[in-house]
Amino acid sequence: MDFDAVRTSFPKAVPMVATLNLEFLELDANRAVMRLPDQQPFHNHVSGPHAGAMFTLGESASGALVLANFGERLADATPLAVSSSIRYKKLAMGPVTATATMTKPGEQVLAELDAGQRPEFGVEIEIATDDGTLTGEMSIVWTLKPNRKA
Repeated sequence: MDFDAVRTSFPKAVPMVATLNLEFLELDANRAVMRLPDQQPFHNHVSGPHAGAMFTLGESASGALVLANFGERLADATPLAVSSSIRYKKLAMGPVTATATMTKPGEQVLAELDAGQRPEFGVEIEIATDDGTLTGEMSIVWTLKPNRKA
């Protein structure tokens, strides 16, 4: 997969990424790291990043990782989030970073897809401040929904 192409196209394909000015720090097949800059329009009532903005940051890092792993198979299947959960652990202040990692190897997911299944797999996300303080944890279950053949 062309990870630079994912970085470049992602804000266009997912407009909320551009709206929140999310930045890629890392992207490969094993992990995606994205950053939400400290921006007053996206603050909450205590001047930290809004919970919805932090959720979007985590979901976006997760989606970028999914695209990095399965983007070359979009003609065969559509990635869709099935469920998600988030736990806000500490008050976040300033910029925050989301680090997403797969819970199942991409090769295993593709083997299930190629066997005619609709695979499900998890992505775990840690959200932290610039000093490394863990402020949130997310889990997202994704699926690859096979595309109908014409």
